[in-house]
Amino acid sequence: MVASDRVFAGSIPEIYDRLMVPLLFEPYARHLADRVARLKPSDVLETAAGTGALTRAMASRLPADARIMATDLNQPMLDRAAATAPGNDRIRWQQADAMALPFEDGRFDVVACQFGAMFFPDRVKGYREARRVLRPGGTFVFNVWDRLSENAFVTVVSATLARLFPADPPTFMERLPHGYHDKAAIGGDLKAAGFSSIETETIGHMAKAATPLDAATAYCQGSPLRSEIEARGNPSLQDATQAVADDLERAFGSGPIQGPIRAHMITASR
Repeated sequence: MVASDRVFAGSIPEIYDRLMVPLLFEPYARHLADRVARLKPSDVLETAAGTGALTRAMASRLPADARIMATDLNQPMLDRAAATAPGNDRIRWQQADAMALPFEDGRFDVVACQFGAMFFPDRVKGYREARRVLRPGGTFVFNVWDRLSENAFVTVVSATLARLFPADPPTFMERLPHGYHDKAAIGGDLKAAGFSSIETETIGHMAKAATPLDAATAYCQGSPLRSEIEARGNPSLQDATQAVADDLERAFGSGPIQGPIRAHMITASR
């Protein structure tokens, strides 16, 4: 992992929330929020909340007296999230590192994390922190993306960028969002952190974008992949984004496009 892998700042939060969230995250937020709601928690901690897709989904499903502490490493992402849920006093937004949570032991019924575990520099340590702040009998619920080849749009994105930058292809998508998909390895990390009763469900959806350019912009400009493209300089970010859009159009058509995506949802008990 390099420093830029965990930085969501500048224009990334706005593009991420406007394009990436509806493209990829909203359907999985609904699944994860449904799972959390079935646990009937009073106090929920969300780590790696991003711009609040899961936060909003949980708030719409949990009882009125349930409280959500939504945290993220990147304050600009939380600022964007807070602006999308004004006046909801059940949600508290706080900058926090999932590797060193600033909460006392046993405070929460549920810890939830949407597509954040892949970014943990030390996953066992991150899982131990989630377990530490859970009450006895509490539940850790999170999801991670399946391998890159099971996710159609990003497969094209990766292939296009490898062609544009043959000497030094950007590898963010392969290394992080789609680099932690082995279910046995995930289960082993959770057991090493002290969790038991681990269940994994693989869930498929169709990613949908209004245009190929919207999908290309989401990936190339609404994630830390942007920093990798900009660091290489030529072609430019705009030209690389357009090249990805052209390849997406060749693969999926013009106008509204859709392609399969797949992720794992994991539930582990304290």
